[in-house]
Amino acid sequence: MTEVAFHFNVPDRLAYACRLIRKAVGQGVRLVVLADGADASRLDQLLWTFSAREFIAHCSLPAHADVAAASAVLIGGEPAQWPHSQVMLNLGMRVPAGFERFERLIELVTGDDDDRHHARERWRHYAARGYPIVRHDVSARG
Repeated sequence: MTEVAFHFNVPDRLAYACRLIRKAVGQGVRLVVLADGADASRLDQLLWTFSAREFIAHCSLPAHADVAAASAVLIGGEPAQWPHSQVMLNLGMRVPAGFERFERLIELVTGDDDDRHHARERWRHYAARGYPIVRHDVSARG
């Protein structure tokens, strides 16, 4: 069963996503990142530029199947396009289609009231279906 992890009080969703992705890739984890069009484009840029000394190679979907299969980080796409199912990072406001095939689902939540409202709805959805949920309060890390 998919483990769901909510990261609350994230000050900058895309910058935090970049750090999470960098950490995951460093540990050999493969990710699918779901984001809307504007966030997907911005994340695509940030993964190349957020650090002066490194970049995170990634692939925006749709892409050629061989390219997607060789990429540790995939941005966007539909369930049929995902060649791996280790971790999904959801930057959207809705419960993502196909999340249940992943080992882990990570949800990022800012302090924005609308974002928190949608996160609570997603939390209730996962909890009602018995998914184990882990809560990380980013502000508590100080």
